Amino acid sequence: MSGLADGGPDHSESNHSGSDGGPRSARGRASDWTYHCALNLLKFPVDEAIFRQLAFMGEDARVDRAWLLEYSGDMLRFRNTHEWCRERTPSFVAELQEAPTTLIAWLHKYMMRGQAVAVSDTAHLPRTARTLQVEFLRQGNRSVLSVPVLHEGKLYGIVGFDTVVDQRAWTDDEIDALFRCAGLIAQARFGNGPRLGADGRPPSLIYLSMRGMVRGVEPESIVGVRSAGNYSEIWLDSGAMVLDSRALGMWSSLLPGKFFFRIHRNAIINSLHVLDVDRRSVDRWQIRMRSAERSWSVSRSYRQHLRQRMGI
Repeated sequence: MSGLADGGPDHSESNHSGSDGGPRSARGRASDWTYHCALNLLKFPVDEAIFRQLAFMGEDARVDRAWLLEYSGDMLRFRNTHEWCRERTPSFVAELQEAPTTLIAWLHKYMMRGQAVAVSDTAHLPRTARTLQVEFLRQGNRSVLSVPVLHEGKLYGIVGFDTVVDQRAWTDDEIDALFRCAGLIAQARFGNGPRLGADGRPPSLIYLSMRGMVRGVEPESIVGVRSAGNYSEIWLDSGAMVLDSRALGMWSSLLPGKFFFRIHRNAIINSLHVLDVDRRSVDRWQIRMRSAERSWSVSRSYRQHLRQRMGI
């Protein structure tokens, strides 16, 4: 079932392959992962489902990070699009955006072959993996499991686990189950091809910082942002509300001014999601937003700006 990667006994490559996510069913605790992955993908939008699945597997496998990397269309770059972190485990999402594939060249060659790479001790990688080893050590990774995300034989990304507190060996059951989840994720996310922007590249993401998780969303999917003390409520077009750890003032600089503007000292909206502006009351203007549960108030000091931005 497992072969030995070039470089010694401390890391192995699993000889699983195929676009269906792996050849045989998992046993033991990891056997639940595939069921939960399918359930999440049926119940939630794909991005939300992936985050829920990473959190479920990360907790169940007792790892410190669970993550998904996606390649650019030309395979020359990659970025971390989804990540779950255990409490107090640092995130490196912001530093892994448009990163060169040469950074993970040793790992990439196995991903291209459709093989898993199970590293039980990052301190004992072969000399040919030196660049990747430096990155692993920078992140504090002691053990890493990486599985290719394949759809119809094409590599779109990598899903995997990190441990930073303890070293561990990866079981055959965990590798099998992660392969199957990777196959389900690939079908849901890339079944119609990767999502690309007008420039032919994947759309840029804004990362939400939540408890134990960093979530990347496309700016256009954010309906609006409201102040919640030292936190911010991020309302999404899926109807979900995420409590982000940054104050509203930070969001004024993060959100693209092409679509976003203030309507109140405590609220920023996305003009793409405005359904109507109720001006029947002279003292109380209200904006109804798509997917938001209630209307948003417009303060007097922002009314003129609202008129200009909405052309009313």
